Amino acid sequence: MDLFDKISKNLGGPIGQHQKWSHGYFSFPKLEGEISAHMMFNGKEHLVWSLNNYLGLANHPEVRQADAQAAADYGMAYPMGARMMSGNTKQHEALEKGLAEFVGMEDAFLLNYGYQGMVSIVDTLVDRNDVIVYDAESHACIIDGVRLHMGKRFVYQHNDMASFEKQLERATKLTDQSGGGILVITEGVFGMSGAQGKLKEIVALKQKYNFRLLIDDAHGFGTMGKTGAGTHEEQDCIEDIDVYFGTFAKSMAGIGAFVAAKKDIVAFLRYNMRSQTFAKALPMPMVIGLQKRFELLKSKPELREKLWTVARTLQNGLRERGFDIGITNTMVTPVFLKGDLFEATSLTRDLRENYGIFCSIVVYPVIPKGLIILRLIPTATHSLEDVQRTLDAYSEVALKLKEGYYKEDKAAVLA
Repeated sequence: MDLFDKISKNLGGPIGQHQKWSHGYFSFPKLEGEISAHMMFNGKEHLVWSLNNYLGLANHPEVRQADAQAAADYGMAYPMGARMMSGNTKQHEALEKGLAEFVGMEDAFLLNYGYQGMVSIVDTLVDRNDVIVYDAESHACIIDGVRLHMGKRFVYQHNDMASFEKQLERATKLTDQSGGGILVITEGVFGMSGAQGKLKEIVALKQKYNFRLLIDDAHGFGTMGKTGAGTHEEQDCIEDIDVYFGTFAKSMAGIGAFVAAKKDIVAFLRYNMRSQTFAKALPMPMVIGLQKRFELLKSKPELREKLWTVARTLQNGLRERGFDIGITNTMVTPVFLKGDLFEATSLTRDLRENYGIFCSIVVYPVIPKGLIILRLIPTATHSLEDVQRTLDAYSEVALKLKEGYYKEDKAAVLA
């Protein structure tokens, strides 16, 4: 069989099979203009709830100035090469030091990308004798890192501590025989449901079991905790986290990520993470721009306060109107509705074309058939007027859904 035959027969996989009618609108849409709560889509201005620009730093004037000046001073190429060979600078190291102090760790290491970074962290920390125990709703970057593991791995039901302990017991029996260790992986904030990982309850089990804990706090870094240091600060268990991962793509509105831990662990990662050893260092304009973003994240708590004002107003309003937003206790706001794929697409098109509201739609195979998630991402750039407009629109489309307005036949939707 020709290698490409299976691609033709598979029609692009579970998501890609819909590309002929969804591409450019539901998948790979183009949001244009200045990054903000209001952008252009399909030639019309839309109220946008799909960007993880939590603190509104993407177009902050001080950030734009720092980015532009750094690009003028250094160009986009410097430094050339991987950090280990020729791409290290004082600015990279200074950012690492500041990040480590902020999240309560001894040291930190910059990573070129968040997704790639997490995959590589998992791959580097464990060998075939070790066992991984991870949450069932972990992000794809964790899942792909786990897939690289040549040893055993056990998954526990999402945020279920009874299930978690059961898997710890299984892992402990195996490592007692193999002489390996146990790596537990969870998230600080689960980006789909908005639930916090049960960090406090997980670390409490360290008294009974021997394991190390890695948390992916992509959504929690900069948004959670008294100072924004993360979900481990929010849950008052900073000292119990062994390896902390944060990304710059969310609250920092940039590119890249970092991993933080004790000095010897970071040193090991620094010299053994293949995704970084063989990759070009973050360009200097991004590093300097990240320093400015980091400075604003720490010095302007009003940005985080604005984010939470918008998030709480939105979530309270949705609950008051009878919407199911699950168990979110973070800024991530999922709205759960019932309907099939074509009801979901018709409803989303109605929101965009007739209400000027752009939000992310989540359907099968990401979630079970018959469910729809309209995921809202509040930011500091949204206003309370934006919230009210969205609440009114959601009430109207929910009523339409209930009354069967979106039960169009497949041909009509695809048209």
